[in-house]
Amino acid sequence: MRPLTYLLTLSLIISVSCKSNNSKAEHQIPVIETGKASSVAKIWIDSITGHKVEKLVNRPGDNRSFYFHNNPFLKSEDGTEDLMIFSGSSETGNQFFTVNLTTKEVQQITHKKGNKRGEILGRKTRKVFYMIKDSVFATHIDTHKTEFIYKFSDDVIGSVTTLNADETLLGGALITKEENEIFKKNPKKSSYFDKIYEAKLERSLITINVNTKKFKNIYSENAWLNHIQFSPTDPDNLMYCHEGPWHKVDRIWNINIKTKDTTLIHKRTVEREIAGHEFFSPDGETIWFDLQIPRSVTFYLAGKNLETGKETRYGLKRDEWSIHYNISPDQKTFAGDGGDPGQVARAKDGMWLYHFTPKEDSLVSEKLVNMKNHNYDLEPNVHFSPNGKQIIFRANFEGTTQIYAVDIEKHQH
Repeated sequence: MRPLTYLLTLSLIISVSCKSNNSKAEHQIPVIETGKASSVAKIWIDSITGHKVEKLVNRPGDNRSFYFHNNPFLKSEDGTEDLMIFSGSSETGNQFFTVNLTTKEVQQITHKKGNKRGEILGRKTRKVFYMIKDSVFATHIDTHKTEFIYKFSDDVIGSVTTLNADETLLGGALITKEENEIFKKNPKKSSYFDKIYEAKLERSLITINVNTKKFKNIYSENAWLNHIQFSPTDPDNLMYCHEGPWHKVDRIWNINIKTKDTTLIHKRTVEREIAGHEFFSPDGETIWFDLQIPRSVTFYLAGKNLETGKETRYGLKRDEWSIHYNISPDQKTFAGDGGDPGQVARAKDGMWLYHFTPKEDSLVSEKLVNMKNHNYDLEPNVHFSPNGKQIIFRANFEGTTQIYAVDIEKHQH
């Protein structure tokens, strides 16, 4: 038997060698300004923030993550790993794919020809729901089997954008053909936004039962009803907004789809106050939103508790304002995607991805990604990863739309 001192020495040598190799591997990650060159590198340390960023999806063409309030995550079929659904360009129109957040393996889910709109994931049924032209389809994540759900009649223009908590009902809207013509003639948001609001045309909130295929018109109003989201926990609670210039509307509303009772979530109190880009907390208890009192002057991330009616407000600095915010899985911190100087905050130094931690009545920010080489015509739409350790976003650093993830914890050299 070898002496104990020999074994201890050998163990120490192996340990030091492993540490040395690990350290060498760590140092191989380039420290570089976030932009086209870093995107090509695929993994890098943002030279200003010190956080590690990686290109999450590596496949040809454009790859686009979901809108900020649409959940893209579910477990793998065996329940051991996290998957994310995303949309990618192809020769047959955009298709839906999964990426394994651990192995980065990409699998194509849909193969049906045609451009797909809508990005609705049913985690329980393991289906992705979407529209091609006037028809609604669902494709199973694991089997890739596609089923037809519903076709809107020729005399209406309909869409679906959300799925309720028990995954039995799709929610969406009907618009008039007159409104659709305004969109066609004014394709840019700067052109159609005021025109649609001022037209005061009828819109309806609708549901489609995914099992019986039954269609229901649940509420109509001569207003631009938009941003439609079911509660993640209450299958009867549907949130919608009165769209238009935010300083002219009391925007955020809930409707009980059984009783048809509507509730205003935030009432404006001063001239030019705005509230918007609303989203549910994961437990369905709170609706969070961007609040400015008045517009472009004082900035908050606010939350309305649906049970108590209490409104929480966290103050932000102008440069920290973000187009969209999101909340971590444990509901303790937030993320924001920043904005360029042309956005409502008129921030001079706002082109960053942020991580926010509440402290008393304010949010303490940390910059995660330098976004100065990103064109904000594409909104980054931040999501926390399911384990809460990364923030996933989309960007156009390399000239195409791609998906990235940044570590919340700063990289240790």
